[in-house]
Amino acid sequence: MKRSLFWVGLIALVLCVSVAFLTGCAKKAALKETAMAAPGSTPPAAKASPTPSKSSDDAAAREKALRDQAAREKAARDAAAKEAAERAKREAAARAAAILKELQIPDINFDYDKYNLKPLAQSTLKAAAPAYLKYQDYKLVVEGHCDERGTVEYNLALGEKRAVEAAKYLVDLGIAKERIKTISYGKEMPLDKGHDEAAWAKNRRDRFVIFPPVK
Repeated sequence: MKRSLFWVGLIALVLCVSVAFLTGCAKKAALKETAMAAPGSTPPAAKASPTPSKSSDDAAAREKALRDQAAREKAARDAAAKEAAERAKREAAARAAAILKELQIPDINFDYDKYNLKPLAQSTLKAAAPAYLKYQDYKLVVEGHCDERGTVEYNLALGEKRAVEAAKYLVDLGIAKERIKTISYGKEMPLDKGHDEAAWAKNRRDRFVIFPPVK
């Protein structure tokens, strides 16, 4: 009986010592965790703040490059359009000058106190007619002129006859009558201001003035 009690007491003592040991370990662990969380303790390393994304910088650079390219392309288009417009203007002016040159009719001359067309005058008008048949938008004014001899009234009438004679001849060659006008300046606009036969021969003339189409 005494022996049994001995063993029971021994087992109880071992259990008490084990419980005391485990309780002490638990307290130490709790104190360690409390110390780590207490103020003044060293905190765990903080996460580094994220750096700006490189992709946003690349997108901005691409957008700027596209804007610059668009600006260069627009400038190139504007320059090309300006050059094309200037070239078209130069070509139009050159064409107009070439047409006027083709339509130009040299002066024709008359004998003293006459208004009939001499053979040379007829040949001149025949050579000029095809251009007027080609460019039908152009009109013509025939100016009749005389030398200084005779009265103003007489020379105005003679100059008109000379202009009308040339106009009729051109109409007979196929040019529409409404495209040709006549006017007489008599002796008021001499080509040569001399007072001899050479000057008078130059002043007995028809002069032809071209009128381009109205745009």
